[in-house]
Amino acid sequence: MGAAAEMLGVSPAFLRALGAARLIEPKRSGGGHRRYSRRQLRLAARARELVDQGTPVEAACRIIVLEDQLAEALRVNDARDQPAGQ
Repeated sequence: MGAAAEMLGVSPAFLRALGAARLIEPKRSGGGHRRYSRRQLRLAARARELVDQGTPVEAACRIIVLEDQLAEALRVNDARDQPAGQ
């Protein structure tokens, strides 16, 4: 957790808050250390951007979830619009 927090320029408490909000749920190592995926680190970085702009953590997490849902819906739409065989 410390390395991830340092990489993102946030505190470990910030990462715990994102976990409490269920935005990111890191895996645990055998020793109990939190292990973050690249996707989770990207989500945490996006949350930091929003919080730095004055958005409360809980609202930032909700925004990110909605952004993710929109991106998925757009991918599905684009796939439907592709002619068969492509």
